[in-house]
Amino acid sequence: MNIPNFLSLLRIILVPVFVIFIIQEDYFCALVVFTTAGITDALDGMLARWLKAQTTLGAYLDPIADKLLMVTGFVSLAVFGLVPGWLAVIVISRDFIILLGIAILTLMSVPYEIKPAMIGKLTTVFQIGTIFFVLLDKAVTHNFSGFWIVGLCWITAFVTIASGVVYIIRGIGILNHSTPQKV
Repeated sequence: MNIPNFLSLLRIILVPVFVIFIIQEDYFCALVVFTTAGITDALDGMLARWLKAQTTLGAYLDPIADKLLMVTGFVSLAVFGLVPGWLAVIVISRDFIILLGIAILTLMSVPYEIKPAMIGKLTTVFQIGTIFFVLLDKAVTHNFSGFWIVGLCWITAFVTIASGVVYIIRGIGILNHSTPQKV
C-alpha cells in the first residue's frame, strides 16, 4: 500500500461520512469532508507521478473513488432538494454511458486507450464546483439562495451532456476503426 493508494481509499471512506453529514443537515462538516476528499484526489495523482508510485490498484481505485464521490454527492444533494433531480440523473447517466462504452469495447476485444478529453476535465471542474458551492451556500447562509446556484446547475448540465456526446463520438470512432476479430 503506497501513499497515493491510501489517499484513494481515504476518499472512498469519506463518502459515507459525507452522506451522514448531509442527512444530519450539517452542511459545514459536509463541505469540510467534501473539500478534504477533493484535496486527496488532487494529491493522489500528483504524488503517484512525483513518487513514481503509479500502480494497477491505483489505476482502478482513483476513478472508483472519484465516481463514488460524485455520484453520491449528486444523489444526496438531489434527494434533499439541494440540486435539481434532473442534474443528478444527467451526471449519473453520463458516467453510466461511459462505463457501458468501456464494457462494450472490452467485451468486443477492441483495443482502446482511455484519455480524458478537455471537455471531460471541464465537466469534472463544474461538477465538483457545483457540489462545493451548493454546500458552501447552505453552510454559510443556511438557505438555498437560488438564482446563481440554478445557473451553475444548468451550466454543469450543459458541460456534462457535451462531454458525454464527445465520449460517445470517440467510442463510435474506435468501433468504426477496429478490425473485426476472428473467433
